[in-house]
Amino acid sequence: MQDIFEKCYQFTEAREAMKGGYYPFFIPLEESEGTEFVYQGRRFIMIGSNNYLGLTTHPKVRQAAIDAINRYGSGCTGSRFMNGTLTLHVQLEKELAEFVGKEAALAFSTGYQTNLGTISALVGKGDYIVTDKDDHASIVDGCMLSRGKMLRFRHGDMEDLERVLQKVPEDAGRIVVTDGVFSMGGDIAPLPDMLEVTKKYGARLMVDDAHSLGVLGGGRGTSAYYGVTDDVDLIMGTFSKSFASLGGFIAGDDQIIHYIQHHARSLIFSASISPPNAAATLASLHVMQEEPERIQRLLDIADYMRKGFKSLGFDTGLSQTPVIPILIRDDMKTIMMWKALFEAGVYTNAVIPPGVAPNMSLLRTSYMATHTQEQLDRVLDTFAKVGKAMGVI
Repeated sequence: MQDIFEKCYQFTEAREAMKGGYYPFFIPLEESEGTEFVYQGRRFIMIGSNNYLGLTTHPKVRQAAIDAINRYGSGCTGSRFMNGTLTLHVQLEKELAEFVGKEAALAFSTGYQTNLGTISALVGKGDYIVTDKDDHASIVDGCMLSRGKMLRFRHGDMEDLERVLQKVPEDAGRIVVTDGVFSMGGDIAPLPDMLEVTKKYGARLMVDDAHSLGVLGGGRGTSAYYGVTDDVDLIMGTFSKSFASLGGFIAGDDQIIHYIQHHARSLIFSASISPPNAAATLASLHVMQEEPERIQRLLDIADYMRKGFKSLGFDTGLSQTPVIPILIRDDMKTIMMWKALFEAGVYTNAVIPPGVAPNMSLLRTSYMATHTQEQLDRVLDTFAKVGKAMGVI
């Protein structure tokens, strides 16, 4: 008889990496001030965070979270259907919808739950969902939870998207889901070209703007960046990045959001977003609107770092945003370069398969509007020294 725990006992790779001193995950930070953090009493420069606008430490955001705890307590202790809807949630959803240019929005407790709930609510038996092969895991998992059939097209390839849509039966419902900014490559989905194809085949379009909000289109995301907000059917976003909190939302036509609200299991059967998280998100939205110079500063930093890495000889792939991958391709060399950078005081994210495709191992770097010029130059100098020592450049 097979013991279901046997696979757990046979999983030894992570502990071997820990013993070898090259395990790059679950590092417990002692203090975090956005662009820097403390680990074992030592300060590091953080270039592995999604805190794009640097708002996690903004005084208004911090105070909003504190005020919400004082007014509402630390949590809602129930789902949105029951006792877990606050006036704060309603206000947040109204302002988010207005911000991204849609009729209505619905807030979930995490971005992951947003994709799971939205996709599984909309895609039923006999329906088809078509995704970019580089879409986030939460989109893939939402497809798996739905009762529809998932088809995938080659990353950013509109000819392949059309080929895939041609396979969908004419009487079937269909929706295409894409990241706005791809979380590992930092490239931007070609929404205008995608809309041409989706409209031709009667498919709806949902855009996951987790890494686009606060970054593109004046902070309003990929659809605003291209000027196609009215044509995109659903805009999804997370609160754990530019909004400096935790949660997520889906925005679209009022009736569609109303339907999702009453059919998304990850909303119905999960406790609602906590008061301090909701308040911090709302405050971040206000700061984003009041301080647009943060967004421009972020884009300027991204351009500076991309040019800097390329001039050193690093491969930054197709990056167009503050997500800048350093493609190394060899798994162990990626891990060892991560370790060397970490020892030199620079934190990146080591990403190896299955997080990326085979032969695409990389160091994921990402930047904040609050990084100083001295920090950026120190990062480039450290990468130059480590890259040469490792034989990457």
